[in-house]
Amino acid sequence: QVQLVESGGGLVQAGGSLRLSCAASGSIFSIKSMGWYRQAPGKQRELVATITSGGTGNYVDSVKGRFTISNDNANNTVYLQMNSLKPEDTAVYYCNAAIYSNSYYYTQGLLDVHWGQGTQVTVSS
Repeated sequence: QVQLVESGGGLVQAGGSLRLSCAASGSIFSIKSMGWYRQAPGKQRELVATITSGGTGNYVDSVKGRFTISNDNANNTVYLQMNSLKPEDTAVYYCNAAIYSNSYYYTQGLLDVHWGQGTQVTVSS
């Protein structure tokens, strides 16, 4: 089993900052990528940012220049630094990880996708 534990959500005023963290633990041989998705009320879950184990980041256009994703491979942790927050950033943010559970899965290219429980981010105007 793999667990993703998120932290860092909360309430902030527009223009403020928050930093989300997500730590993966359990049956992990190697992590291919980790990322953050969000879901606002009445909307579909959307990609916010992802990062490969090699450090290549990818962002949705609406957060480029404001959010920065980073990782700590030694501790299987991903961070999302969110600056210049806007009310439209309000959502539940979910951590995501694409993981090889063991060496056989790694050699076969078999990935398991895991999700965290979500953390609420609320930006007031």
